Amino acid sequence: MDSEEYSESDSSYEDIYDESDSDEDTLDAARNWCRIDQENLAPPPPRFPFSGNPGLKTRMDGSSPIEFFCIFFDDDIVGYIASETNRYAEDFIEKNDLTPSSRVQKWKDVDSSEIRVFLGIIILQGIVQKPLQKRYWSQRPLLSTPYLKQLMSEKRFSIIMKFLHFTNNETIDLETHPQPGLRKIYEVYDAINRKFKSSYVPERDVSVDESLLLYKGRLDCKQYLPKKRARFGIKFYQLCESSSGYIWNSLIYTGKDMPLWNESPNYKSTTNIVMTLLEDLLDKGYCVTLDNFYTSPELAELLLSHRTDVYGTLRPNRIGVPEEIKKGTLRKGEIVGFQKGKICVMKYMDKKPICILSTVHNTVIVEQDKKRKKTHGKSERIVSKKPQVYN
Repeated sequence: MDSEEYSESDSSYEDIYDESDSDEDTLDAARNWCRIDQENLAPPPPRFPFSGNPGLKTRMDGSSPIEFFCIFFDDDIVGYIASETNRYAEDFIEKNDLTPSSRVQKWKDVDSSEIRVFLGIIILQGIVQKPLQKRYWSQRPLLSTPYLKQLMSEKRFSIIMKFLHFTNNETIDLETHPQPGLRKIYEVYDAINRKFKSSYVPERDVSVDESLLLYKGRLDCKQYLPKKRARFGIKFYQLCESSSGYIWNSLIYTGKDMPLWNESPNYKSTTNIVMTLLEDLLDKGYCVTLDNFYTSPELAELLLSHRTDVYGTLRPNRIGVPEEIKKGTLRKGEIVGFQKGKICVMKYMDKKPICILSTVHNTVIVEQDKKRKKTHGKSERIVSKKPQVYN
């Protein structure tokens, strides 16, 4: 599926994109869509040279899950959470008229060790699921989780949950805050996000997609996405390493106050989202895979100007897509493609039309093997032909 690496003999593709060649035909190919001759295919465009330095960038003495966890939730972050939780509890006690019997009167400050235990219990509750939180401390043999009682009492857990805090309310200024929609968690979220980026550098192939964190409470930025499994929740845009799924960068959708990359006000929000996630990986020869929510000729040209390749499914109604891709009809198995510089746009008819954009593939068709069961129990080899990029 991957195209060949860049070589000196392939420098003409850069010449085309940079428009440094005086030949009118070459410039025309760079500026306008040219239909691809399926009977006389040119080689796929080469990838940009990769200058990244992938791999783990932090020292580890072992490889246990807790050691990986502590890379991201280090002493500074956990200590900050403990400090802000204590600050919020003290402020609450000072500003509220509490009865002598209130459990809040018995509040004791938390430290980093107790916050780590608290977070461990939260993670365990995601693995051992029960309908009510108090069931984890149930005395009934069929419902009890004995180990949790050894770690922390139910009363202590619930009061820490009540006062758990991630920011100083007194210092929040909505006019100057970098992302007001995340003001309650921004410092911790930003610190963890930076840890993900500094602890590991991804391999050349990365991907951008969105995910939905289930949440049905009150929240300004809560989204409803009926096609997602959770349907209701907090939407994340994530940049991941393709081979491992490692989340290298992420954005939380908060509406218009999202801090997006924006060199021009004319770029679409989907273009700015991808450029924001990729910003620290630009000009290093990375290749990003996208779905049709993000892919567009506009984004492809912008990424190429930053020596970054891209491929993914494409919505035919995107601005800049050739008219024959938008309106042309094909029979099953047929393909039509157009080239502009390194950018190849193709439309293939499978069970339904599929549009793809790529800067590292051509429209070559390859055979794929499939098997299907016959009624008498034997299998038959079925060969189908599809674009290599669609493999």
